[in-house]
Amino acid sequence: MGGYPVVTWNSYSQAQRLLPPKYRLAKDLPHELQDRVNALPQSYRDSPQATVLFEAMIDEAMDDEVGAPPISIINEVNDEGAPPWEFVYTNQMWYGEGVPPPDIKNLKSCDCVGRCDPKSKKCGCAKRQHHHLKRYIANKTIPADWHGVPFMYDSKGTLQFFGMPIFECNDFCGCDEDCPNRVVQRGRRYAINIKRTEFKGWGVFNGPKRIPKGSFIGIYAGELLTVEESDRRGALYNKFGRTYLFDIDFHHMGAVATYSVDAYHAGNNHSCDPNCEIHPCYINEANIEKPLLTVFTKLDVEPFEELCFSYLGCIDEDTVCHSLQNNDAVYAECHCGSANCLGVLFS
Repeated sequence: MGGYPVVTWNSYSQAQRLLPPKYRLAKDLPHELQDRVNALPQSYRDSPQATVLFEAMIDEAMDDEVGAPPISIINEVNDEGAPPWEFVYTNQMWYGEGVPPPDIKNLKSCDCVGRCDPKSKKCGCAKRQHHHLKRYIANKTIPADWHGVPFMYDSKGTLQFFGMPIFECNDFCGCDEDCPNRVVQRGRRYAINIKRTEFKGWGVFNGPKRIPKGSFIGIYAGELLTVEESDRRGALYNKFGRTYLFDIDFHHMGAVATYSVDAYHAGNNHSCDPNCEIHPCYINEANIEKPLLTVFTKLDVEPFEELCFSYLGCIDEDTVCHSLQNNDAVYAECHCGSANCLGVLFS
């Protein structure tokens, strides 16, 4: 046209796939501010100024959560000004050595215009999600007449079914940002607080509004590691009683882990009767072994209630007995306070 090439969304999208994918390396995890603060006297780290600085650090890291409510630091228990400064707030995966970059060349996308229609027979993302839901439709976990199939969300962005992989639209799709199949990537919509508890250290709590069941809360993020590196770190963590390693071994992947997430720098809350659950979610990644670990509420959460999930997953009495008898420091007495408390957790 007039001697200039015509650029369409499809041609632009295909050109973008040829570029190196954008991702972050674990060796680049920020630590300069944390090191500086840890070098200061304890009196500063317990001061109100430290609380303000910690909140500012979190706010700056929320550049990928446009419009998300701010996070407040609350301590009504002791004099600690903030959580440990090793903590890094992030919704990103930081790729460790040996972990391949995101696979975008094989990523399936849709050519939809406007908002995707879950009933469309042409939507590439609907086809991909439907492929991974066939078993659940066949065994009637998902009713065959559910109007939302195959997308996992309703029109308000609420997760409708639990324990299943989520496939959202991605950066190469033609649909709008307000597509009903873009929930995790739009970020958190509910206020949360990081609050000091009496027996469990620092935890995550709901803000002043009730959070409905099926709402997106955040991402269990950290370093994405090979399972070999995870095993090496796990052996060390077990000895000094601290681990946030999460093997990515969901049943739709064959329950065999190739990668793990180490969220050592960003703890989460445990409960034997949790109100949240982790779900595998795929956005800008075609590799089925590398989903995002997304946290959704599995129950309605009342204002100021603690947000928590089970570190142990599905366990039985044998698991509890083994944990209590194990000499590793990583096993600790549970103080979740639930009526169903099993008495043990990974610390």
